[in-house]
Amino acid sequence: MTKTPDLPPSDDPTDPHTALPGHIAGSAPLDRLVDTARAYSADALSDNTRAAYAADWAAFARWCRMRGASPLPPSPQLVGLYIADLAAPQGRAPALSPASIARRLSGLSWHYAQRGQPLDRKDRHIAAVLAGIRRRHARPPVQKEAILPEDLIAMLATLPHDLRGLRDRALLLIGFAGGLRRSEITGLDHGRDDTPDSRGWVQVLDGGLIVTLQGKTGWREVEIGRGSVDTTCPVHALQRWLNFARIDFGPLFVATTRDGTRATDRRLSDKHVARLIKTCVRHAGLRSDLSEAARVGLYSGHSLRAGLASSAAVDEAQLQKHLGHASAEMTRRYQRRRDRFRVNLTKAAGL
Repeated sequence: MTKTPDLPPSDDPTDPHTALPGHIAGSAPLDRLVDTARAYSADALSDNTRAAYAADWAAFARWCRMRGASPLPPSPQLVGLYIADLAAPQGRAPALSPASIARRLSGLSWHYAQRGQPLDRKDRHIAAVLAGIRRRHARPPVQKEAILPEDLIAMLATLPHDLRGLRDRALLLIGFAGGLRRSEITGLDHGRDDTPDSRGWVQVLDGGLIVTLQGKTGWREVEIGRGSVDTTCPVHALQRWLNFARIDFGPLFVATTRDGTRATDRRLSDKHVARLIKTCVRHAGLRSDLSEAARVGLYSGHSLRAGLASSAAVDEAQLQKHLGHASAEMTRRYQRRRDRFRVNLTKAAGL
């Protein structure tokens, strides 16, 4: 069997692929530009995407090694066999969904591109197999349950009134009212350019909050107005957390000490948002008609965005802008309850 090394990812900022052309003599200014270009190259992907792509490549390299094949140079025939095995594995490994297989392909394509050997995903050996997988195995997307205002109020009531509780209360209210993704919530800083890994910052005004953040569709501003009562006001909750945690610089949502009496300077992981939501759902008794495992599995970080989209009685275009969606169709996917037949084309056509 041919030994195939697990090739290292090419997204390292010291990657030699970012270098001066061979016919240009080096100099101190050009060398600094090379370092700058490598740093920008390293920032092209988020940490989560980079980690996922690295895992995709490692899995493919291991699959190739076990079959005496090499992952380089790119072979559409080999990749076609690989995705077929992912959809209908011969061993004990679970079959992957078409969406997961497409994600694996994205990871492989990215790694091949970094090595200057692009993979042609439109090649018939890949495209035809993937189309067949989607036709045979595709299922309607499973949507997470929306957290509606009454659900959120019940969840907030389960939180303690210590420093950790103040933080989590502000986190949930800001996430809901802003319609923010979990990475957008935990990526916020107190001010602009406070930290290198910032995803945005907040500005407190008399009427509410202006959240400037970097999302999937680029930079955007999100306006979060004050609530009707302090107990459910996201601005009031955030101000209390910042005041008691003595945060005036750096990450907005940070971990606390083990005894919960002092805030640290360590930014929360976006996974904390998902864990917090599931814990509060369980303690609040939401969907008590289901088993604990089933009802906890219904909720995720996206439940906050879906809850706002399903509850806010505003123009659809305004909601789309608030959520940062590129299309109205994506916004409609988040609306779990809406008047689907408000526009009746059947009657409008005269029937």
